[in-house]
Amino acid sequence: MESKVTIIMQEMLPLLNNEQLLALRESLEHHLVDGKKQQKYSNNNLLQLFITAKQVEGCSSKTIRYYQRTIENLFNAIKESVTQLTTDDLRSYLANYQSEKDCSKANLDNIRRILSSFFAWLEQEEYIIKNPIRRIKKIKTEQNVKETYTDEHLEIMRDNCENLRDLAIIDLLVSCRGACTVESFRY
Repeated sequence: MESKVTIIMQEMLPLLNNEQLLALRESLEHHLVDGKKQQKYSNNNLLQLFITAKQVEGCSSKTIRYYQRTIENLFNAIKESVTQLTTDDLRSYLANYQSEKDCSKANLDNIRRILSSFFAWLEQEEYIIKNPIRRIKKIKTEQNVKETYTDEHLEIMRDNCENLRDLAIIDLLVSCRGACTVESFRY
């Protein structure tokens, strides 16, 4: 019987929003499967369950606070249940957030990524049927191209080496230009 519920849910997925899909699933399960009503959760209850899951996964307390603050900002801006949110609602929220806070694209993508994690968790735990943020792609940010040394600068550095060790370090870094960074050599 549960497979029939799944088939019906998949057929209705493109036609219904999250709230309607949840109501349909609840009704089908109540009448066809086990006769139990599903419990309704508030936004804050879902947030606390998500935070608990992230703590169990081993996220740091700083990460947990950032997740919580970011999701609470969403709740404050959008007064409806997370089960009712659509992709357009979330796009609008991100656009408004960027214009009001004048934040960078990197910051906005961090917010999108956190919301994506939250909604993916809601979907995985079956609190929602469709993840509304799935269609919002990564926000492109500007790549900082680091300036490289010219051959003349490298020769000047080699000529100014006072000992063999310094020359070896410069030659090592030059020989593996794309393959490693200075950070790779920390000890």
